[in-house]
Amino acid sequence: MRLTVNGRAVETEARPGQCLRTLLRELGWFGVKKGCDAGDCGACTVHLDGRPVHSCVTPAFRAEGRAITTIEGLADTAEGDGLHPIQEAFLAAQGFQCGFCTAGMVMTSAALDQGQRADLPDALKGNLCRCTGYAAIADAVAGIETVEADTRQGRVGCSVAAPAGPAIVTGAARYTMDVAPEGELAGLLHMKLLRSPHPHARIRAIDTAAALALPGVVAVLTHDDAPSRLFSSARHHHATDDADDTRVLDDVVRHIGQRVAAVVAVSEQAAEAGCAALRVDYEPLPAVFDPEEAMRPGAPLVHGDKGPDSRIADASRNIVAALAGEVGDIAAGLRDADVVHEATYESQRVQHAHLETHGCIGWRDSEGRLVIRSSTQTPFLTRDALAALYDLPRERVRVFAARVGGGFGGKQEMLTEDIVALAVLKTGRPVKLEYTRAEQFAASTSRHPMKVTVTLGATRDGRLTAFSMRMLLNTGAYGNHAAGVLFHGSGESVALYNCPNKRVEGWSVYTNSLPSGAFRGYGLSQTIFAVESAMDELAHKLGIDPVALRRLNMVRPGDAMVSSGEPHHDVEMGSYGLDQCLDRVEAELAKPSPARLGAGWLVGRGVAAAMIDTIPPRGHVAQTRLTLTPDVTYKLRTGTAEFGNGTTTVHVQIAATLLGARPEQINVRQSDTAHVDHDTGAYGSTGTVVAGSATQAAAERLAVAIRAAAAARLGVPADTCRIEGEAVVAGEKRIGLAALAPLEAVGDASGSPRSVAFNVQGFEVAVHGRSGEIRILRSVHAADAGTVVNPMQCRGQVEGGVAQAIGAALYERLRMDEAGAVTNASFRGYHIPAFADVPRTEVFFAETFDAIGPLGAKSMSESPFNPVAAALANAIFDATGVRLRATPFVADELYALLPAQAAEEAVS
Repeated sequence: MRLTVNGRAVETEARPGQCLRTLLRELGWFGVKKGCDAGDCGACTVHLDGRPVHSCVTPAFRAEGRAITTIEGLADTAEGDGLHPIQEAFLAAQGFQCGFCTAGMVMTSAALDQGQRADLPDALKGNLCRCTGYAAIADAVAGIETVEADTRQGRVGCSVAAPAGPAIVTGAARYTMDVAPEGELAGLLHMKLLRSPHPHARIRAIDTAAALALPGVVAVLTHDDAPSRLFSSARHHHATDDADDTRVLDDVVRHIGQRVAAVVAVSEQAAEAGCAALRVDYEPLPAVFDPEEAMRPGAPLVHGDKGPDSRIADASRNIVAALAGEVGDIAAGLRDADVVHEATYESQRVQHAHLETHGCIGWRDSEGRLVIRSSTQTPFLTRDALAALYDLPRERVRVFAARVGGGFGGKQEMLTEDIVALAVLKTGRPVKLEYTRAEQFAASTSRHPMKVTVTLGATRDGRLTAFSMRMLLNTGAYGNHAAGVLFHGSGESVALYNCPNKRVEGWSVYTNSLPSGAFRGYGLSQTIFAVESAMDELAHKLGIDPVALRRLNMVRPGDAMVSSGEPHHDVEMGSYGLDQCLDRVEAELAKPSPARLGAGWLVGRGVAAAMIDTIPPRGHVAQTRLTLTPDVTYKLRTGTAEFGNGTTTVHVQIAATLLGARPEQINVRQSDTAHVDHDTGAYGSTGTVVAGSATQAAAERLAVAIRAAAAARLGVPADTCRIEGEAVVAGEKRIGLAALAPLEAVGDASGSPRSVAFNVQGFEVAVHGRSGEIRILRSVHAADAGTVVNPMQCRGQVEGGVAQAIGAALYERLRMDEAGAVTNASFRGYHIPAFADVPRTEVFFAETFDAIGPLGAKSMSESPFNPVAAALANAIFDATGVRLRATPFVADELYALLPAQAAEEAVS
């Protein structure tokens, strides 16, 4: 068939059933992204004869004789040289974060007429973004510029453009799968996984003969081929933080969707056919799905075969991890209370839903090293795990990430790299595994479902006398992050408030359901929903304003931050802005509402607060290498990954500030085990505060080295030398940096001591008394991020975090049937926020300077998510008098709880 792609005549063949997206990617147009396989997300949008279409649901044969424009060719359709105006607009507003959705968003936006631009909720309904919260996208389409002119040479505090921006808006940015099968990838094989139809079963036998006989099938891998060593898919600085309960391929399956076998073939179609040809003899075993039932005597044991070496707290009761701690005397605190409130709050299972699914490509390089190109937040920890799993020296394994299309904690796992490594080692050929969207929902990980009981006691004037929290976590079939989420969730949510008597107890429990894992907030979103809802309920019982109750009890500088034991020795209040945040949100919500509603609406306001340690405990390390090169640029190499968190820009700004350089002089290479000695990973919001501290140290040392080298050449004291642009100046003397190059410095950061950051969320909502429909009228968020390195970018992190949390609070939910199978494994069935669903959040920053973070900065990536659900619940209660204690807050469930008189008042 003949067609035209970006003005070039192409002659090719389309396979039966092939979609246009796959054809275009095979032709090398990698700006056309794979996000959903079903026409739901819009990441694959191209123009077909000038009209935008979702190429994943457009049959390839329909393109015959037609003209196709992808993001790579969009600029050629505009008048004059340079980019298309909409590409320029997305750059000027930085209408992206991870950028995976951006090509599709730009292509759709480029085709909008004036009327459609006036109704973006409808015009962009076919394009999803998980990162931004859509505000920056709206700004881009409206032509609003938020990138600042470079008046301060890109220094800290300036809204500098992301270095990757031009590549993202033109489709040149390369993500994990954006690579042609040539060079070292010649002969690339494709892997597909056969997954379990049973929630719990023993595999008696796997007949592979029919699969191996199929044309194109190269290998079939089963538990007989896999190492017997147990590990955890969770990636942490200390590998022993998680239970070793997982095999690459196991002869016992513990949830529907678990890997049973892997087929490796010359094409995805052949690999799928091979999976269909496998014959597996299963022995079904008893299963358990409720964590409370799983802890009872006689319950089916999920990992009853594991010994003490696996570090499972109590395998005989399905308990992966447990905690219990008390300070003071909780019983005495309850006796001293004039008012006691106790309630149980439940948070559901939600999916990360990053637009780029899990996947990796593995091969042997020319030196025989195992190389893994992966969509990961933790390349170094994954390298270490693979080396241990396959008895390889660390230097014989290289793991790196290209640009990563979103993570939110979901890529702090090793879900594909282990099985791809096995296939590479077995076949000696390059191998690719890319999850489908259905696999991403049904066979990866999710947020921990959690049931939290909070008991609060207080005196009549509002002073807390007792604070107790009981946590029950459903960790699913495997214990990845089970202990970490349990302990982190029980920390800052309790430590935020002063109280002499505190008790926390909790359990992470195995069930035969989809494994839980790391998710934005890492347990705090669930416990803060409980604590901040309970504080609101206590305030109403006391007849005290909820914000005033928080002010009365919240920690302040000099207070010990205590949860259920001695405070962490290395957590300090490096700065404090919680009071500013509360004041600002309260003041904004006190302003007259701009909304104009008809009859039937009940209006209310609610607030919630949150605190988070800026770095995970017990070590999180990073290293940066910074080199002055002869062309007077700086080569910055760091291990942390970029997945929309904006750390690349932060590193550029820190280095530019300390070296007196322009942003374009800093060339960043990152997330590659070949670049630096070690980096724990881009999780726990550490990209700025840990990796950024390493960059600060490297830049400061390089500046010293530059001044020393210049002083030696100029014959002057080093303390008289100043770096100015591309030269060093000492009085009347100067020497160009080119004459001093090359010079290199290395900076390291240990992740200790740690500070705390604060967030306060406020909502004004309207609830319809006759339907239960919830509308968000105003969303206000105040954040204490210390020095805000890049205000535009940090604001985007807050907007995106709030938007994602609104989805989790109002409608997102992974649904499972009675056997534990996910029943809504698509974007169409699993509702993430679309443009029309998200209000614009007003974002304010406290004015603080942190004594610990790099140049005064604190983390602000995952924490905006945490107070959202409670603030919404509190606003809904204020409007209706109905207290919702389980997310999501669904309209029909709310309506069923509305008092009849409230509905009648709303109607009148």
